[in-house]
Amino acid sequence: MSNGKTTTDHESIRRWAEERGGTPATVKRTKEGGEPGVLRLDFEPRDESLEPIGWNEFFEKFDKEDLAFLHQDRTESGELSRFHKFVNRSSAQ
Repeated sequence: MSNGKTTTDHESIRRWAEERGGTPATVKRTKEGGEPGVLRLDFEPRDESLEPIGWNEFFEKFDKEDLAFLHQDRTESGELSRFHKFVNRSSAQ
C-alpha cells in the first residue's frame, strides 16, 4: 500500500470517512447485549449486513478494543482512496 498511515485520533478518522461518504457501522450478526460488534465504515452502496451506529458509540468500541485505523489517503494514481482497516494498536506501532 502506498503511503499507508495509522492513527487513533477520532477526529482524523471521522474526517477521513466523511470525506469519502463513509458512516460508522457495526456488523449486524456480531452485535451482542445491545453493544456494537465488529466495527466497519460503510460506503455507498450501503452494505445490508451492516447496521449504522453513531460516532460516539463507534469510538467507545474503538477505544475499548484498543484499535488503530490503518488507511490510505490517495491511490498511487492520485485518486481519493477508501482503503482502510482496523488493526490492534500494539501491532500498529
